[in-house]
Amino acid sequence: MKKAILATKVGMTQVYNEAGVLVPVTVLQAGPCVVTRVKTEESDGYNAVQVAYGEIRAKLVNKPNAGQLEKAGIEKEVVTRGEHKREVFKAGRFLREFRFENAASFNVKDVIKADIFAAGDKVDATAVSKGKGFQGAIKKNGQHRGPMAHGSKFHRHQGSNGSSSDPSRVFKGKGMPGHMGHVTVTTQNLEVVRVDAENNLILVKGAIPGSRKALVTLRETVKSKK
Repeated sequence: MKKAILATKVGMTQVYNEAGVLVPVTVLQAGPCVVTRVKTEESDGYNAVQVAYGEIRAKLVNKPNAGQLEKAGIEKEVVTRGEHKREVFKAGRFLREFRFENAASFNVKDVIKADIFAAGDKVDATAVSKGKGFQGAIKKNGQHRGPMAHGSKFHRHQGSNGSSSDPSRVFKGKGMPGHMGHVTVTTQNLEVVRVDAENNLILVKGAIPGSRKALVTLRETVKSKK
């Protein structure tokens, strides 16, 4: 993997492409990500780049991460908002690692911006999906309902769990009611429609997992369609 960036989901809209076709896109606020550490095979046993992304108040950062940010040269800044003054780190809300083969080409304090990608690139988007809470078997697993007539006692139940005496247990993987959503999901082989380098925006064709303001990891796709 040679290209990756952290972003937050802004929402969805639609734009016209060069052929005049209306395309649904997801808008991502991508970067800037500051390189806080470079790991190599000699020092850590593998090649990786650690990046920091997102503004955060200094008082909310624990001591290990604060020391790492300061060591990387990300200093605290005083920001005035209304009548309040706060110390913030311009990058540091999220700390993530990317396993770049060319990690040695990066330096601490380098900035990765949205222009690392270009229109037409294929990417994989990873985010935590929306949580749906506790749901029944029909909504969660797509099972069919039973008869809705007056005499029926089986409407939206999941159905039989299995035999009684043999095997005397419920098989693993049986579709049952339970918690739905709020899991890490990766959507592969999405197309970058447009990149606004000035405002650090990336427009990706189609939908991306997660709610608004969710953290999204964009990576160069691992299996492009031929």
